[in-house]
Amino acid sequence: MFKHKEIDIVEAVAKSTPKGRMYETPDGSSYPSVTTVMSYMTQDSIKAWRERVGEEEANKISNQAATRGTKIHDLCEQILLNEEVSYDKLSLLDKEMFFKFKPLLDRINNIHALETALYSHHLRLAGRVDCIAEFDGKLCVIDFKTSRKPKRKAWIDNYFMQCTAYAIMFEEMTKIPIPTIALLICVEGDDPQVFIEKRDNYAEKLLDLRLDYERSIKL
Repeated sequence: MFKHKEIDIVEAVAKSTPKGRMYETPDGSSYPSVTTVMSYMTQDSIKAWRERVGEEEANKISNQAATRGTKIHDLCEQILLNEEVSYDKLSLLDKEMFFKFKPLLDRINNIHALETALYSHHLRLAGRVDCIAEFDGKLCVIDFKTSRKPKRKAWIDNYFMQCTAYAIMFEEMTKIPIPTIALLICVEGDDPQVFIEKRDNYAEKLLDLRLDYERSIKL
């Protein structure tokens, strides 16, 4: 059984807008989601990839990835909530992926937040964190990802920056510092990956990206 620690958090409320997903905070402020801002960072590489493989194939791959990612996230949440889990909706490939990934969940405990909508007035960002809990006994922001292929650390600064944003948001809202981020990736046809990083290694990059995004939407 996973232990949960009660943390008093008044969540932001998500809304879809022409500019992407926005969150309204309890005091009426409105901030873009961190995933919207991260997409600004990767838009050029995604555009180049779509041109290379073609729109039809790109749409197929993107839809498959989104569906699989949602299934894996939902299973992780159910397990961490100590709920009964059914694997009936998973394909054989998805089951193989998840059963390799599932032992990583056993390294999680003392859960502080799960699928919680956070925000930061300092960052002027908001978003829904996958999990904040102890991983191998150390309090971390924990993010669950899925991938068709193993990732190299150099390719995923945006993932680390996303987790850094959640860590800063959580500390601002609760006064509980989260100095470490844990990225857990469920990989098709391969072993899962675990990346552990320090939040502060990515804070400056995150702030620079936030400023670039703000400038772009004002153009």
